[in-house]
Amino acid sequence: MEVCGGRLGRGEGPPCPGGFLDLLEEPIPGVGTYGDFNTIDWVREKARDRDRHRKITSRKKESVCSFIRSVFDAWSGWLVVTFVGLMAGTFAGLIDIAADWLTDVKEGVCLSSFWCNREQCCWDSNETTFEERNLCPEWRTWSQLVLGHTDGVGAYLVAYLCYVAWAVTFAFLAVSLVRVFAPYACGSGIPEIKTILSGFIIRGYLGKWTLLVKVVTLVLAVSSGLSLGKEGPLVHVACCAGNIASHWFPKYNRNEAKRREVLSAASAAGVSVAFGAPIGGVLFSLEEVSYYFPLKTLWRSFFAALVAAFVLRAINPFGNSRLVLFYVEFHTPWFLFELLPFVLLGVFGGLWGVLFIRGNIAWCRRRKTTRQGWYPVLEVVLVAGLTALLAYPNPYTRRNTGQLIRDLFNDCGPRQSSELCDYRSNYSTGGFGPNSTWNASGSAALAVREPGPGVTSAMWKLCLALLLKILITIFTFGMKVPSGLFIPSMAVGAIAGRVLGVAMEQIVAAHPDWVIFSQWCHSGASCITPGLYAMVGAAACLGGVTRMTVSLVVIMFELTGGLEYIVPLMVAVMASKWVGDAFGREGIYDAHIRLNGYPFLDAKEEFSHTTLAADVMHPRRSEPPLAVLTHEEMTVDDLEGTIRSTSYNGFPVVISRESQRLVGFVLRRDIALAIENARKRGEGVVSNSRVYFGPHAPPLPHDAPRPLKLRPILDLSPFTVSDQTPMDIVVDIFRKLGIRQSLVTHNGRLLGIITKKDVLRHMAQMINQDPDSILFN
Repeated sequence: MEVCGGRLGRGEGPPCPGGFLDLLEEPIPGVGTYGDFNTIDWVREKARDRDRHRKITSRKKESVCSFIRSVFDAWSGWLVVTFVGLMAGTFAGLIDIAADWLTDVKEGVCLSSFWCNREQCCWDSNETTFEERNLCPEWRTWSQLVLGHTDGVGAYLVAYLCYVAWAVTFAFLAVSLVRVFAPYACGSGIPEIKTILSGFIIRGYLGKWTLLVKVVTLVLAVSSGLSLGKEGPLVHVACCAGNIASHWFPKYNRNEAKRREVLSAASAAGVSVAFGAPIGGVLFSLEEVSYYFPLKTLWRSFFAALVAAFVLRAINPFGNSRLVLFYVEFHTPWFLFELLPFVLLGVFGGLWGVLFIRGNIAWCRRRKTTRQGWYPVLEVVLVAGLTALLAYPNPYTRRNTGQLIRDLFNDCGPRQSSELCDYRSNYSTGGFGPNSTWNASGSAALAVREPGPGVTSAMWKLCLALLLKILITIFTFGMKVPSGLFIPSMAVGAIAGRVLGVAMEQIVAAHPDWVIFSQWCHSGASCITPGLYAMVGAAACLGGVTRMTVSLVVIMFELTGGLEYIVPLMVAVMASKWVGDAFGREGIYDAHIRLNGYPFLDAKEEFSHTTLAADVMHPRRSEPPLAVLTHEEMTVDDLEGTIRSTSYNGFPVVISRESQRLVGFVLRRDIALAIENARKRGEGVVSNSRVYFGPHAPPLPHDAPRPLKLRPILDLSPFTVSDQTPMDIVVDIFRKLGIRQSLVTHNGRLLGIITKKDVLRHMAQMINQDPDSILFN
């Protein structure tokens, strides 16, 4: 019998009517894309980008339009990160201004300009005092507006109730907006950003609605007084801006791997505007969140952070013409004997990190597995109300957390009038206060400083504030509102550091003749700076929670301008990390990734077990055979039946079921799209049309329906490993190449398949965890 196309389809014999259908001579819409909650194939995406770049380069001399297109393609990377920096800086400035205003609204309002916060309201007033520089006739508290005065129990109760009412209102609005309009806007966002940058797809997480709701609710959540910060969510905001900007450029819109380069730069811009730390932002992206960070991404991340910082500086949300959030200027250096208390602060930071991670993860797991998680609005309102009730009586917990950290970092000087600087000092040239005498450098002559009643009172209040911050932060992080962790963790460390600094100051004052002190401190002189201890403690606690090291030290000295104090910061951060790692190597973001079951392979984890690929692959002996597609023996109906009866994301293609000789690998999504497109084009493809993956059509009867060529969607070079390959090598392949699956062969015959989820399950089993707990739900 004569067949169309002749033997092997090489043109010998009569041609097939209308020719064979080659689907991918024109691109099929959707082929090469990924479904929601799937992992991208980094190797495939990079290969597609190389082909795209090669095509554009080869055509740039054909016409002026082609040349312009090639230039635009070359510069599109710099353009997109410029837009990311502009948007990140703008959003951060607006959030800072709005959050400061709403935070002060809880206590009062500016009658002359209601949109001004308390500090701005009193800028033009001539009636402020040294002690109460933020109180002026233009600013009215709620007790003044309701009762006409601020004295007495009645005025205190009115102010108290208004503070709690505003806090609960802001929290209720935040959680309601998140629940109704953008559920992905809750939380910090950094665990999900890390997972997305590793190649996981979460549709809508970086969308326009998420961005808009995140910005609005972040302002409300911070203003409510909940123990959370805006720094982590700003990374999410910047990445939303990066994702939106990527859609404007085909180079990034059509390639998931290239888009993640933009998101890495966006995360750097987010930290840059969160802390005023451009270099720290780049290092944060490199150390903490990015999975793939080539050299050009480093340059573009640096540029995005630069642009974002420039925009934020132009907006000047803090009104002090400085980019840094907590600028410090200490008048004495640190001394060698202080390394011991710095190490103690590091130990405290590590222990706090362990306590927080375990407590918060246990609470979040309870929220996910019990009926408690059914009532997110009620939980947020209750926690906000409880926080406000407990925070208001203590001035150190009532105020904005950023302002608290700023006060704790400050050194006592002639412009400081707080309780923390209430010392009774026997200065030869005067003491602190209005009657003090200060030398030309702006610092008092060194002398022993005896704590006055203000300092003693402040220490008790700070200890109570420390307990409240420790407990309430554990229950706050992870609720259904935008919630960052950087500022609350820094507040815990700053409080502990300031208390230890004052204690060290008094120990040195009481025992100046001790050998350890006498080498550096003169008799009767004070050589301890409590503000420095607060700064070191803040770094230690933040390091204990996140387990960051290099980027954290750089962020801290950019944040404070304290370049001279890098060594104390390094000592405390490393001590914090070592102590924390002794109890578990996971930081809070990695712990939340594991809790949520995201398919994330952490490059920092070591796989030291001696299992083989054959121990992990599917199918096992008790399982049904591996679902495969044959080279040219199946029909469209057979193919659709295989897709309907299985849930796999892809299928190996073999010469025949008997030989099991591997040809390639094809994705389930691409098959479905190819068949659907062929039917839409009306090219005569029917259910009994032959499907072939080879370069030439198989011999067919002359009256047979047209075959369907699927070779262009076939991956002809899938990753394969031998069944005797050690699993530590397989894990490294998945980590470093970012592949979705690897086929397992034995002497060239297909045996099974290992997917990324199989690797994650196996790693969980090796450390006695439930293997199903790592699967995203």
